[in-house]
This record gives sequence, structure tokens and C-alpha cells, in this order.
Amino acid sequence: MSSAERSFKIRVPATSANIGPGFDVVGLSLSLWLTLTVALPSSPSSSTYVPPKITYTGEGADEVPLDAYKNLTTRVALYVLRCHDIPSFPSHLSIHCHNEIPFGRGLGSSGAAVVAGTLLANHVCKLNLPVERLLDFALMVERHPDNVTAALVGGFVGSYLRELDDDASAKASVPLSEVLPEYPPDAGPEWGLDPPPPVPPHGIGHYVRFCWSNTVKAVAVIPRFEVSTAKAREVLPQAYSRKDMVFNLQRLAVLTTALGQSPPDPELIYEAMKDRIHQPYRKSLIPGLPEVLALTPSSHPGLLGICLSGAGPTILALATGNFERIAEDAKRIFKEAGVDVDWKLLEVGGGSQFKEDSQRE
Repeated sequence: MSSAERSFKIRVPATSANIGPGFDVVGLSLSLWLTLTVALPSSPSSSTYVPPKITYTGEGADEVPLDAYKNLTTRVALYVLRCHDIPSFPSHLSIHCHNEIPFGRGLGSSGAAVVAGTLLANHVCKLNLPVERLLDFALMVERHPDNVTAALVGGFVGSYLRELDDDASAKASVPLSEVLPEYPPDAGPEWGLDPPPPVPPHGIGHYVRFCWSNTVKAVAVIPRFEVSTAKAREVLPQAYSRKDMVFNLQRLAVLTTALGQSPPDPELIYEAMKDRIHQPYRKSLIPGLPEVLALTPSSHPGLLGICLSGAGPTILALATGNFERIAEDAKRIFKEAGVDVDWKLLEVGGGSQFKEDSQRE
């Protein structure tokens, strides 16, 4: 390595999607983080190309690939770079990942990894992409906007996929296997350049940030088992009754404003966080779910509402106080159903962050 080194940090938050009635529509950013510490020489001392070195600590450290052509974050970053005619990472790139977000628990671990990849590419090669374009790239990989949007911009966010014309729709619908091809064991810097990667159309997803009362915190009750998003989607019906759709739409219309009011109204929010689109169908995957969702503001003062976080199995209780009692009673209910859990008190708000360190000699 040369004597001069550029370094920076990227932080991407955990997220919770759906928040009751907002299936595939709304998400929250939460104060658990995936942090990338990145270093690269200003000018490598050797002309021999050295591929990225990845180290990893925290949640998932024993299962995350450390090969840049296998790791999700670096594969996404390489996709973004190649869409900008940059065929490979800079030589001698070093990436240390520290992850606080549990895998497969409905807290947006894959969405955080994808967003981290778009930001890694953006800052390593100084692409200067705006947030809207970063979101386009993230949505080419993570096809549901609720998690990646909340991870990117932070806060309480509503999002949708825009209706595209035929040409743009075809580009946005390219199979994931073509966006992120499976690199073979002997893959090197030149693999996957022909054909070139599909460049996303502009403006795939749009979003808005809702107001959020700073008195509201999130109690995440996290069972010690995983539920895959694919499996959680398999149990959902292909069609819904008009009655159930109206039920959710009515509550979502109220919820997006109610969570920004001060003081928040427990009776209003509790009812507005009910759902008929996904939670009833996922109870078979999560023992104890119906009983935990039955906790109320009257039985637990301070509780505002309670829901499944994303595809689960994590339960998210929004509250203004009494956090430990809410968490411990949920823990007891899960224990009676044979499920061990951990719980965390989390803040809502912060989006992805970038900090450039001063150049070191």
C-alpha cells in the first residue's frame, strides 16, 4: 500500500416494513446499524491488481461470504459500478463490516446490505448519484420499496413503484439473476462484463416521509429463529376481499398522520395498526403471534400499537413508555408458546449516513 490512504464510513439502519396495515407500502428506520469502514490507497504502490479484502463482525459473521464476488453488498456495489462503465473495484480496497441487524427476523438485513452496496459504489468511485438514483439501483435488486427506501432516507416513509412505459418496465423487470449473476468460484475482475449489466430506468420508486412524534419509540421483540421472506409470502392468498382491502386502507390513511401527532392517541393508533392482509396468514409461521398481538393500551399503558415487523418473526410494539413491561410480557407469552426471544428498545428516525475521514499519511 502507498503511504496516503483515503477512508470513510457508511452506516445503514435496520428497518421495519408494513407497520400493521401498510403491507409493501410503509417502513420505519430503526437504530440498529450495518456499518462499513472503507479504506483505499490514493495510489497503490504495486501495479498488480489486488481484489477487495472484506472482514466482518457482529450478526451473521459466521455465515456471510467474504469474497467480493459472493458478498451481497459488494456484488450490488459492483453492479452499480459496471452500470457506470467501471469494470472493477479499485485495487487494494479494504472493507470492514460490522452488523447489528439480525438476519431473517423481519428487520431489513438484506435491504440494509443492498443500500450499503449502492452507497459503497457511489462513494468509492465518487459517482455523486442523487438519492433518487441510488433508490433506482437498490430497487433493481430488492424489488419491494418499503425496506430499502426507509433504509436510505430514514424515518417513517411511504413508497410506491411508479407505473413505467413499456421500455422502462422491461428494464426494471429484468430477472434478478441478470442484475446480480451468480459468480462462479473462479470469478475474477473480468467475469460478467459481457453482456453488460442492465441499467435501471430513472424514477422506479417514489416516496414521502411522514411526520413522526419524537415521543414514540419501538420495542423490537425478536424470536431466536428465522422466517424467510419467500416462505412468509407463500402463505399469503393470491386475492383479497374488498372488505379486507377497505379495512386496511382506512387504517393506513389514519395511521400515517396519527403517528406524527403530539401527544399520540393510543386508542386511535392501536386500531389503526390492525391488519387483515398479511398478519392473519403468517400466524402459522410464528407460535404465539396472535396472543402477543392481543396486548392493548388498556392492559399496558404507554403502548400505542403492535404489529409484525416485515415478514416476521420480530414483533414491533410502538410505545411512549412502560417499555420493559411490554417487552417482558411479550417475552413471557412467546415462552409459553415455546419460543425464546430477545428484545431491544430502538429509536426511529436516522437514515443512511456517510462520513469521510481525513486522509491519512
